[in-house]
Amino acid sequence: MEENLVIVESPAKAKTISNFLGKGFKVQSSFGHIRDLSKDNFGIDIENNYSPEYIIPDDKKKVVADLRASAKKASTIWLASDEDREGEAIAWHLCEVLKLNPDNTRRIVFHEITKNAIQEAIENPRDINQNLVNAQQARRVLDRLVGFELSPLLWKKVKPALSAGRVQSVAVRLIVERENEIDNFQSTSFFRVVAQFEFQDKNGKNHKFQAELPAKLKDQAAAEEFLESCRGAGYNVLDVTRKPAKKSPSPPFTTSTLQQEASRKLGFSVAQTMSVAQRLYESGKITYMRTDSVNLSKSALAGARDVIEGEYGAAYSKTRNFSTKTKGAQEAHEAIRPSYLQQKSIEGKRQEQRLYELIWKRTIASQMSEAELERTTARIGISTRPDHLVATGEVLRFEGFLKVYMESSDEESNEQPRGLLPPMKEKDTLQLLQMEASERFSQFPIRYTEASLVKKLEELGIGRPSTYAPTISTILNRGYTVKEDRSGSERNYQVLTLAGDQVTSERKSEILGKEKAKLFPTDIGGLVNDFLVNYFGNVLDYNFTANIEKEFDKIADGKMEWTQMIKRFYPGFHDQVVQTTQNSKKPTGERILGKDPESGRQVSVKVGKFGPMVQIGEAGEEEKPRFAGLLKNQSIKTITLEEALSLFKLPLKIGQFENSDVAIGVGKFGPYARHANKFYSLGKTDDPFSITLERAIELINNKREQDKNKIIRKFDENPGLQILNGRWGPYISLDKENFRIPKSKKPEELGYEDCLQIIEKAREAKKKKT
Repeated sequence: MEENLVIVESPAKAKTISNFLGKGFKVQSSFGHIRDLSKDNFGIDIENNYSPEYIIPDDKKKVVADLRASAKKASTIWLASDEDREGEAIAWHLCEVLKLNPDNTRRIVFHEITKNAIQEAIENPRDINQNLVNAQQARRVLDRLVGFELSPLLWKKVKPALSAGRVQSVAVRLIVERENEIDNFQSTSFFRVVAQFEFQDKNGKNHKFQAELPAKLKDQAAAEEFLESCRGAGYNVLDVTRKPAKKSPSPPFTTSTLQQEASRKLGFSVAQTMSVAQRLYESGKITYMRTDSVNLSKSALAGARDVIEGEYGAAYSKTRNFSTKTKGAQEAHEAIRPSYLQQKSIEGKRQEQRLYELIWKRTIASQMSEAELERTTARIGISTRPDHLVATGEVLRFEGFLKVYMESSDEESNEQPRGLLPPMKEKDTLQLLQMEASERFSQFPIRYTEASLVKKLEELGIGRPSTYAPTISTILNRGYTVKEDRSGSERNYQVLTLAGDQVTSERKSEILGKEKAKLFPTDIGGLVNDFLVNYFGNVLDYNFTANIEKEFDKIADGKMEWTQMIKRFYPGFHDQVVQTTQNSKKPTGERILGKDPESGRQVSVKVGKFGPMVQIGEAGEEEKPRFAGLLKNQSIKTITLEEALSLFKLPLKIGQFENSDVAIGVGKFGPYARHANKFYSLGKTDDPFSITLERAIELINNKREQDKNKIIRKFDENPGLQILNGRWGPYISLDKENFRIPKSKKPEELGYEDCLQIIEKAREAKKKKT
């Protein structure tokens, strides 16, 4: 009999833990949850107090059988899934499915995978926390009810294959409303005055610096009047004030702040950050990565102090205990930090190294002294005006935590870093080199990045550390939002310059609205949001969603019975769905663009069964309407009549190649070139209306070369059997059914019989699982 069986949720975590436990312990993985809600009848027995109906998915039956066999041989079973609600639920499902005996089953938790943490957990086992399990069940049941009720409604009223969810729909709402704010924003212009001065100190050394007029001038006339009045003026220092200042470090990372900072500093998506952090945790390099706590353990604080004093000196060390300001945060866990603080860098993939170094720097910086600054402000008088200019400078007197780390920001600012002002004093005379009044504009609201959306969700108390990444992935994958760069457009602005004794005017241009990796709502996303907000405004209300999260927290604390929460919500919500199904109209977002000059028929855009489209004509007319799908970069909100009509020119013949026509069209998967009854996708930057024959031929030849390289081997014995190169490496394909090639085999050396053997073994293994 095996002495101890330890069950975790991932193979990587199992491998790391095995290294610490040694003989007498067998560590196996459950590969995540082993049960899920059934897809039949919501997977919830609504009449039986909302009892969940769990099933073991086909792909988990073999896993369960293996775990059951190992459990029978073990004298003690240790359930070591993660310490959050999902981990607690995994442990509970294992107990239920494997029918584990409470007398020899132990629940252990740890926030880092180190030898000391594992040993401490084994010495201090506990029972499964049913409150945490119930909180997870409540979230799962509520989200299933909302999703399974709203999604079919969207299929009927908007478009097939859509989905809605309690948190994802609120996230889409934030993005849509921000886009509406931008569309409705009226930018106003003003003029900003900046002067360049030269000052000569007592040693004859010249210093250049700039000063700014504190007030904004409302228009060009006011700017011209100001500069004209400054012609021939004298400038002197009215007063100089110097004030010490301190800058404090940010707390160590929570899930949310790690996602935000990894996006800003490393360019990682939220999902990418969590994937890399998961690998770091499971390999024992960092503490648990799903947390909203900024606490550090006593041992971590002591370890940080030792590192700082040894590396930078005692003056740089300052032990701090942070408290979180996030709504609904749970302080029971620890912040994300390196498991071994003395380890500044790690071996591994570059992504893992970069994220680890970011976590190390943030943790160490949080326990360092404040940066000490001196801020200087000089007021500069103008002899011809009562106004004054202001020059500001800043000098770093002591680096403190800035020696290691400086937090980034999502705010977009044109402000220049401030340097040290020259050693001026009251009544010193200054020489004006140049004064500029530049036209500036009020800034429209900033679109969300993945990081700033996470920050907003956290501020509103919507979602929890485990939900941010899947929420963003869902709204992107469902096509409700897109993450993309946009080039912006040119905007002209006026610059007035006073130099010498002359005021001149110059017209300049700049790029407005250039965006990088921002979240934009799609036409479908906007339409679905408007429909849901109109009919289910109470469910998509930000406070409602945040209050639901608070109720989950109460359940986790044992202060609320989870089915009572569902009972309060579901009956009214279900009635709402029924009423909306019966009484609501089908939204299309239709916009009339004008008339078709050739036929005189109405031209409109709307969202149809297959997505955004242009329609010429109306239903009920003698001649049937004509339809054309929009291109990916077009929107029903912004497309013009001319752009809409040009879509009906497709498919467009652009020439011949190899005695066959080459035509450009737009299909379900975007623009394409068609040649000899084969289709070739256009590139992202190819315009279907201006693409040349030469470019189309290049795309055709490139695709042919790819297809040629895709085939590693064919077999005369069976034309349906091939060895192919795929995205994830070589594989065997038999009549469109794919089979993985074992790592021990070389694809190019496989014969016909070898392939059949691999296929037979794969099919047998699949049968055993079922």
